[in-house]
Amino acid sequence: MRKVSFPYMGTSYIPFERLLTAFGNEVVVPPRLTEETISYGTKYAPEFACYPFKIVLGTYIQVLEAGADTLVSSGGVGPCRAGLYTTLQEKILKDMGYEFEMITLEPPGRHLKDLIYNIKKLINDRLSLKDYISIGRFAWKQLVLLDKVERLSHKIRPLEVKRGDTTQTYKKCVELIAGAKKYSDLREIEREVELLYDAIEKKDYDPIKIGIVGEIYVLLEPSSNLEIEEMLGELGVYVERSMFLSEYTISNAVMDLFHMAGDRDAKKMAAPYFKEMCGGHGRESVGNSVLFAKRGFDGIIQLSPFTCIPEIVAKSILPNVCKEHGLGFLTISLDEQTGKEGLRTRLEAFVDLLMAKRKKAEFFTVKSQYVKEMA
Repeated sequence: MRKVSFPYMGTSYIPFERLLTAFGNEVVVPPRLTEETISYGTKYAPEFACYPFKIVLGTYIQVLEAGADTLVSSGGVGPCRAGLYTTLQEKILKDMGYEFEMITLEPPGRHLKDLIYNIKKLINDRLSLKDYISIGRFAWKQLVLLDKVERLSHKIRPLEVKRGDTTQTYKKCVELIAGAKKYSDLREIEREVELLYDAIEKKDYDPIKIGIVGEIYVLLEPSSNLEIEEMLGELGVYVERSMFLSEYTISNAVMDLFHMAGDRDAKKMAAPYFKEMCGGHGRESVGNSVLFAKRGFDGIIQLSPFTCIPEIVAKSILPNVCKEHGLGFLTISLDEQTGKEGLRTRLEAFVDLLMAKRKKAEFFTVKSQYVKEMA
């Protein structure tokens, strides 16, 4: 039996653990990001490597020390260096003396045969077609439901009367989903989580709306972005990020398999600013910023790992895009030196500016209406 592990990224470890266990593996669940994780990653990673590379490398060291003998990760295409990261991480770890197998799951549209071959390596039990459908259906429902409860937390946190109620409810919802045994449990939990969020006492308030764009790992893993969504929510801000894992999977796996363009709306919106793929999610960061503007958002925050080339390209374009669409813009470069309190100070200042801008716009709107009525 394989002892399998994978990178830690948000709550995705819950369906991944379920899936790999159902395939007959012993799963070594990766630990949440800690100072030890970062210390390992920065010590053994090349200096040029981005923050997610260091975090994932540090995580791999921790799970290998815990007994894992197989590491599973995703690949990639295009100019972004992330597509080669598993190869480099494997070399570093084996030079350190670890013995393991690295299984890289590449995009199906370009590497379907390799993908099927690698998935077969992870299936250690004889399963029927019905079993595969049941396992996949359950894991997918878990993933979608985890994304749903996170979205609800972002929507309700700025409205909560008692600080911390939403975060507490979110954690409870995640525990319920993680504890589900069968598909029918998840359907019941879906109804229950809506009731739990409805029970939170809320104030009548139109919050500042901020869209978050950027590189996938620092978007989806809260510890890598210092829980920025929670911080903004506690400042009375409605936060919506441009990417959730279930949607990303549909766009970049299922649609890729059938050679359909993923994130079509975002890429279409980005086209006037740059038409070439720069790798990673740089183009999507620009396109999603335009989509947020069209939905009436007040500002954009770009999360970028230090040295991330696609986001550096996007960063050079986004100030003009946001100015053109009347959005406030803040870019945050993240690495192992980024401090939570320093980030909080920057966010407070940004939110204050957005509030002042909104009040100014409301004043001129009221003044304009008054002038019309007096004319």
